[in-house]
Amino acid sequence: MTTAANGSTHMPALADESALRRYNAFLLTVAGLGGLLYGIDVGIIAGALPYLEATSQLTATQLSIIVAAVLLGSVFSTLFAGVLADWMGRKPLMILSGLTFVISIPVIALSHGYEPLFFGRLLQGISGGLIGVVVPLYLAECLGASNRGKGTAVFQWLLTLGIVAAALVGIYYSYRVESVARTANAATLFGFKDQAWRRIFWVSLPPGVLFVLGSFLVTESPRWLFRRGAKDRALAALLRSRNPKQAAVEIEEMETIAHTAKAKLGEKIHDSLLQRKYAIPFLLACVILACNTATGINSLNGFNTSILLQSGLSDLHAHWGYVLFASVNFLLTMVGMMLVDRVGRRFLFILGTSGIIVSMVGVGILFLQTEKFSLDSRDLIQSMVGPGQELTLRFDHAQADSLLAAKGDAGKAIDAGRASLAIIYSYGDFTAATTFVRSDDSAAAPIEITRASCVPSNKIEALFKNPFANLEAAQTAPLKIDKAIVGRVPNASHGWLVACGLYMFMAFYAIGPGVCVWLALSELMPTRIRSNGMSVALVINQLVSTILAGIFLPFVSKHGYSSMFFLFASFTVVYFLVTAIFLPETKGKTLEEIEAHFEAQGAR
Repeated sequence: MTTAANGSTHMPALADESALRRYNAFLLTVAGLGGLLYGIDVGIIAGALPYLEATSQLTATQLSIIVAAVLLGSVFSTLFAGVLADWMGRKPLMILSGLTFVISIPVIALSHGYEPLFFGRLLQGISGGLIGVVVPLYLAECLGASNRGKGTAVFQWLLTLGIVAAALVGIYYSYRVESVARTANAATLFGFKDQAWRRIFWVSLPPGVLFVLGSFLVTESPRWLFRRGAKDRALAALLRSRNPKQAAVEIEEMETIAHTAKAKLGEKIHDSLLQRKYAIPFLLACVILACNTATGINSLNGFNTSILLQSGLSDLHAHWGYVLFASVNFLLTMVGMMLVDRVGRRFLFILGTSGIIVSMVGVGILFLQTEKFSLDSRDLIQSMVGPGQELTLRFDHAQADSLLAAKGDAGKAIDAGRASLAIIYSYGDFTAATTFVRSDDSAAAPIEITRASCVPSNKIEALFKNPFANLEAAQTAPLKIDKAIVGRVPNASHGWLVACGLYMFMAFYAIGPGVCVWLALSELMPTRIRSNGMSVALVINQLVSTILAGIFLPFVSKHGYSSMFFLFASFTVVYFLVTAIFLPETKGKTLEEIEAHFEAQGAR
């Protein structure tokens, strides 16, 4: 039925409106899957890392690089995502980003050794960087004004849900590992842990496949099509999510903007990007993004389970702790999104950074209370080095008891049944560190110290690791044990105090910087430099995150967790001062008003 007796067309109109709602809901679903993948990229390693650490025989440096590889991959893809989106289109780039994620899973899960693991994680990072740019860009260009905010919110919200989902997968396998540990011998438990981290990655494959399929079914961005001269295809794309009147208005707006741009094409632009009105907001945005990741947010996500294990929690409780950590992020992100347009960006920045400082100092003090009992057994460990200048050491109750007995009365402060060991060693000018191994973990792999785990295999790798080192001398230098830190693993109550400190960190981060930082970035950048400026600022953000993740485990092995948390707190002090002193309140202001504020500053 197309027409009623009175000539009205209400039934078809209702059908059209229903189709528009369904397609808009589908767009939001695809966007949500993109956010879910981005969150899985960030969070999946936390649940897998303890089992990867226990079975792979990778060094602390290599494990840190495996965690940081995702961030490194996103640095490169973020830098080129905008160019790729303009060249190949938004839809093809979404498909490519999803396929990259799908390919990365078997590369990681079937890997044996450092190189394929690194390559697979790098692919995951490339996928995450592309998704983080192209999905919000696609939504902004495809959704109508009434749905655009909802689309961005769905992407951010499901990003945090992806982290929660990754944590839940980790806790499931933690229960499985605990069950096997009660009935099986050490060899069987070792084999199950090896399969556990692989299966954790396999479980993350279905959302990637669904995102790829969904990306095939959506239309291309109407704005991209229009700029390519495909006006009819652009109108058809608009009609899938808007009624004909809205689509016609938007096509007319596109044409007006295009005519204006052509009229100005020959005009010479006298503004320099070095002018203060551009430099001040650009530098402010770069500092804010660098400080945002220097709070340690990505490191605390990636190493959360390992931190909780060392704080005194069991494997199962550490995984539950990470689930709660991710859930706090998910829930408080919603609260922050509701507050940001009510109380303002600057207020939430100041509130969030203040809380982060307090929580990081608190966690640092908790770790310092146990680390002060740590002992250095380097001389005894050095005596165990064989003629081949390598060392294999199983750190169990008996070995811990032997090391502690050699320290006399000082060793009595540490229980041999709940002790930890980390070794810092060197060959010539190159230094490396093992991860912490607990004496109560019967399935832990022996500590393996080899020249290959410390000395780079070529001059290029050596240049990045230590540009002033003598590679040839290190290839024949003897193994030197610089430190062998035997520490006290505290009880579970201490572990839950540390966990509460981390939850406090996550709550203040989610409600403040987590919500505001990307909004502030887009608002601060003037129109003249917005695309290039945002790319540079995002790359700086990813570089800082990559460096922190890459040095995390070696730094902790050498200086302790307390020093790492105090370092995060000091970075956040800078963050607090920058936002409190230099960041203007942008709530309720148009982009033009914000730009005028910085122009007025530049004219002083």
